[in-house]
Amino acid sequence: MGIATPSGDAAHAMPSMSSSRPDPLYPPLEPYISGRLRVDAVHTLHWEACGNPGGVPVVFLHGGPGGGCLPHHRRFFDPSFWRIILFDQRGAGRSTPVAELTDNTTTHLVSDLEQLRVALGVEAWLLFGGSWGSTLALAYAEAHPERCTGLVVRGIFLARPSELDWFMHGMGTVFPEAARAFAEHLPAHERNTLLESYYRRLTDPDPAIHLPAARAWDRYESACSTLLPMNEATSRLEHDANTLAIARIEAHYFIHRAFLPDDALLAGLHRIRHLPCSIVQGRYDIVCPMVTADALALAWPEAEYIVVPDAGHSVREPGIARELVAAVARMQSRTPRASVTMASATMSALK
Repeated sequence: MGIATPSGDAAHAMPSMSSSRPDPLYPPLEPYISGRLRVDAVHTLHWEACGNPGGVPVVFLHGGPGGGCLPHHRRFFDPSFWRIILFDQRGAGRSTPVAELTDNTTTHLVSDLEQLRVALGVEAWLLFGGSWGSTLALAYAEAHPERCTGLVVRGIFLARPSELDWFMHGMGTVFPEAARAFAEHLPAHERNTLLESYYRRLTDPDPAIHLPAARAWDRYESACSTLLPMNEATSRLEHDANTLAIARIEAHYFIHRAFLPDDALLAGLHRIRHLPCSIVQGRYDIVCPMVTADALALAWPEAEYIVVPDAGHSVREPGIARELVAAVARMQSRTPRASVTMASATMSALK
């Protein structure tokens, strides 16, 4: 199945591929280089690169915001072809200070991504992001279209008010038990203002207040993220610092409407519609419902639009992972190796 360019008045969803491979990802790999980039007086970002040092650059944009990068995020790309760059956004993962909200906005994250590109000597790169990573990919591409070779995005989040309200209230339509537990973490008098109440608790300096709120937020989102139910105790995150980072930073972005005007990303699509794009969406994604991906595909009819019929939101679901690997492979087939080169002197200086 090649890159599709649907015609007519709307992009048409492509059928999902089938595969007998139980694990569609490439084998585990380790970075060949990593470092830290100080982007301002407060924040220092952790970054790493793996795969082919002389390959075509692709940058992985993690979700959340605040989620950070994990080892399996390296495995969506052919390591013989791609120079795979991953970094933890402000306050996330191994970037410092952890869970820090000062100067943490969408504009700052776009600027950080551009600083990282320059520091690593990348002329242009493929953007790969899911959930909040799709938001950041679109925001960066619209700000710097000349620095992008294409986009692979999944679990689309456009940060519109309706999507924020859905996360806080609408997911309970399908997951009432999770929504009830989420609300009941708060005293009864705070439950009519869920986001505001959680934000107050998550930003409280006392760990006895912010950590239980962070764990409750994480349990809620985790419970709604997959098509098939997980064990009640299952969490995406192993450490309290990571749990706090994703909950606090998500609430921070939600309460500020992602620091974006309403419909800003759809309004800016004219800047990037010439770029190749693959949109991968789980049919039963409850965290970022398919109606949002559909809106993006309708506004970007040139994009390839793949609906996975047996998946929810999580990038770990087999159908989502399979289609992302396939989408990157199609990008690889149309990307000449000579199109982007590595600045070896800059890389040597960063070691």
